[in-house]
Amino acid sequence: MAEIRNCPRCGEFFNYTGFNDVCYKCAKEEEELYQIVYRFLRKRENRAATVDRIVEATGVDRELLFKWVRKGRLHPAVFPNLGYPCDNCGRLTKKGRLCERCTEELKSDLRAFEAAKEFRENIKKHERNTYLADREKINKD
Repeated sequence: MAEIRNCPRCGEFFNYTGFNDVCYKCAKEEEELYQIVYRFLRKRENRAATVDRIVEATGVDRELLFKWVRKGRLHPAVFPNLGYPCDNCGRLTKKGRLCERCTEELKSDLRAFEAAKEFRENIKKHERNTYLADREKINKD
């Protein structure tokens, strides 16, 4: 079932069906821009172009370029300097939501958390009941 949404680019209402996240008019404009970018990248000398170079040469918005890479329309395997920003640090990544550095940092933090959790559980398991004597009472005797 389609739902009515506002187009994030132009603000017009459109029927959102889950396929396009923009209205028909904006989708058509995006497709024309995509074709410009793709023709630019197909040239042998432009295949290794960076995001900044592509934006400069084609005039396409960098967020739109990131959207195409994220959706798999432009493949970093074919165009090695393409990517999209990591959700954590903003560094370019080619897959997932986090770059390799943030992924490794997160894994390391999780390992440390699990080790600390295991340590606390072991302490609780091996904890002995300790009775403290009243030192003042002992010293008086």
